[in-house]
Amino acid sequence: MIEIMQSLILGIVQGLTELLPISSSAHLNLIPWIFNWEIPESFDVALHFGTLLAIAIFFCKDWISLIKGGYNQVIKKEKSVEGRMFWYIVIATIPGGAIGFLLDHFIGDSLAKMPLLIAIALIVMGIILYIVDKKAPTKTKYEEMTFKQTFLIGLSQALAFIPGVSRSGVTMTTGRIMGVERESAAKYSFMLSAPIVLGATLYKFKDFVFNIPFIVGVVASFVVGLLVIKFLLQYLQKGSFKVFAIYRVIVGLAIIGLYITRI
Repeated sequence: MIEIMQSLILGIVQGLTELLPISSSAHLNLIPWIFNWEIPESFDVALHFGTLLAIAIFFCKDWISLIKGGYNQVIKKEKSVEGRMFWYIVIATIPGGAIGFLLDHFIGDSLAKMPLLIAIALIVMGIILYIVDKKAPTKTKYEEMTFKQTFLIGLSQALAFIPGVSRSGVTMTTGRIMGVERESAAKYSFMLSAPIVLGATLYKFKDFVFNIPFIVGVVASFVVGLLVIKFLLQYLQKGSFKVFAIYRVIVGLAIIGLYITRI
């Protein structure tokens, strides 16, 4: 059975790494591997539910506007930025969600048991993130994003089935490739993740064990997630993704070193 301290640590880690482009799946798989913890697979999804709540609460007004705009665009034929973005998010969720579901069904969590693969994914994606962020033009704001941009960002989510790639990392990187400014790429990444995480939560709901460790983990990921969203959106107004890219490479190299010592 998972202990309270373990759930607290993993909840904090989830809150930090799910919303930053450094891969929560990598950290949630590597920490138990390092410390030889036995963590149920459903607990991973439960922690994601905590960060989903953080996204829902932090962007509460945005979600209300999006849903209202999407409804009015279909029923009342009233066009608006909110209505357009709502349907962009819906459409962009479909390919990434469908591909991710199929890959999870056929591959499952087998990749999560390969620390070397996770380390390589951290390093490679870190390098790509750094290069793209440095060279990509910054010209498109969140409200100005096109169907092509949002769809390709949504499609890129499918790569997140590889632990270490990072859903937020790959979507933010794709956003930057498409010329979306940093803060806007982060916001859209957060909004886009909500439907898929909600779907995964409902799919795994029957496997949840509603005990004290569960509550501690979810609350920790929720609270830390709220703080991280606020921090990242403010930081990206002037800062770049460079620090996260460097962190990914350092962690990846450290895991490779630890893996070699364990052979």
